[in-house]
Amino acid sequence: MPYTIGVDFGTLSGRAVLVDVRTGEEIATAVKEYTHGVIDRELPVSKRKLPRDWALQHPADYIEVLEETIPSLLKQSKADPKEIIGIGIDFTACTILPVDENGTPLCMREEYASEPHSYVKLWKHHAAQEQANRLNQIAEERNEPFLQTYGGKISSEWLVPKVMQIAEEAPDIYDAAAEIMEAADWIVYMLCGTRKRNNCTAGYKAIWNNKSGYPSDDFFASLHPKLKNIVREKLTEDIYSVGEKAGGLTEEMAGKTGLLAGTAVAVANVDAHVSVPAVGITEPGKMLMIMGTSTCHMLLGEDVRMVPGMCGVVEDGILPGYVGYEAGQSCVGDHFHWLIQHFVPEAYLKEAEAEGISIYELLSALGSAIFGALAAGSMNGGYDHIEEAVAHMGKIKDKTYKPIPENVSLYDQLYAEYKELYTYFGKQNNVMKRLKKLKNIQSLSSDTGKAMA
Repeated sequence: MPYTIGVDFGTLSGRAVLVDVRTGEEIATAVKEYTHGVIDRELPVSKRKLPRDWALQHPADYIEVLEETIPSLLKQSKADPKEIIGIGIDFTACTILPVDENGTPLCMREEYASEPHSYVKLWKHHAAQEQANRLNQIAEERNEPFLQTYGGKISSEWLVPKVMQIAEEAPDIYDAAAEIMEAADWIVYMLCGTRKRNNCTAGYKAIWNNKSGYPSDDFFASLHPKLKNIVREKLTEDIYSVGEKAGGLTEEMAGKTGLLAGTAVAVANVDAHVSVPAVGITEPGKMLMIMGTSTCHMLLGEDVRMVPGMCGVVEDGILPGYVGYEAGQSCVGDHFHWLIQHFVPEAYLKEAEAEGISIYELLSALGSAIFGALAAGSMNGGYDHIEEAVAHMGKIKDKTYKPIPENVSLYDQLYAEYKELYTYFGKQNNVMKRLKKLKNIQSLSSDTGKAMA
C-alpha cells in the first residue's frame, strides 16, 4: 500500500501527515512545536536584545520537526518504510537564512551565534521596511517592468529587502554567506543533499521570472553595491518547478526519520499554495482563499496579466501548466484563532478529541503529500500528473453557502464600505506605516530613557 508524507512548516510548529496515495485518506498526523518558537525579543545564546519588528527562528527547530514527527507517523500507523514512496514539504514564506559553503546556517557556527542577522528571518520579520521602501522607489524611478508583476509594490517580508538589510547592517554576515536560501529549499537540501530552489518562492518572493530571470545586476547595484552580483554570489539561476523530484533521501536523514534512503523528495513549495491541489482545484476558474497566519487568495489562469494590488503572478508557480495568481490579506491569524474558538462545528471538535489531537492538527498540511506522490512518479506507486494525483487524493466537500435573501441589501452596503476602505488603505495613503514609525520612535525614546535612568 503506497503512502506519502507531507510536512508543513508553519510559524510556531511543524506538522506532518501520512496519506494513502490511492484515496487521499490521512492515516496519521503529528505536530512538533518549535523549541525556540519565534525569536523576537532576544537571541537564544547571547541574550542579545532585538529591536522592534524583528522575527527570527532557529533552523535546528526544523530538523527536530523531521526527527520527531516522521517517526511518530510510522509508529502510529505501523506502516512499513518500504511503503512510503515520497515526501513533500511546504514552508511559510518568505523565510530566509544565510548558509556557508557546506549548507550550515551561519547562526549554528559559534563565531556568528551572537549576530542577529545570522539567524533565519521569518516571513513576518518586518524590520526591512526601510529597505523595501527604497527598493520600490528606485524600481519606480527606473521604470522596472517587474514591479507591475507584483501589483506595483515589493513587500518588506520578501527576500530582496531582507537581504538588503543584511548587507547594510551586517556586511560581515553577507560576505560570509555562501548562499542565502529560502528555508523551504534548505530543508529539501537537508533531506536529499541537493540544492534545488523552487520556482514558487523564487517567483513570488524573490523577483524571479521564468522567462527573464532576476532583475539586472545594474538594478541590484542601485540598491546596494554589495548586491551587484547577488544572483551569482548568493542566489542561483537554477530554479526548479514544484512537482519535480529534488532527489532521494540521504542515508543520514533516513537514519533520523526511519524512512528508507532514496525515498523521493519533492521540490519545496509554499504553505498556502499546496492547498490548491488539496481541495481539488486543477483548472482555471476557481479561487481558493486559504486562511492561516495570513489569508492567501490563489487563482489559476492561462495567461499572464497585470492586476493592480496582486502579490504576484508566476507561470507554473502553483501548479505545473498554469499561471498562478496570488493576492492576500495579512494579519488574520488572530481572527482565524477566534473563528476556531467560536465557529468550528461540534462534530470536528469531537473528532479531534476522540483522536487525541488538537483541532488545529485535525484541520491541517494534505497538499505537500500530494506533491510527494508526484515526485515519486507512477513507477514507484505515485502519479505522473497533478490532475491524476488530485483526482485520487484531493479532498473537498460539495457544499455551497448562499446569502440570506433579506440580508443581501445590507451585505451590499457593507461591501461598498469595505471597497472604499480597501482603496484608501491600499493605494491612497501610508497612514499605517506612519503610525508604526511613530510607535517605534516612541519605543526607542522610552528605552533610551530607561537606560539613562
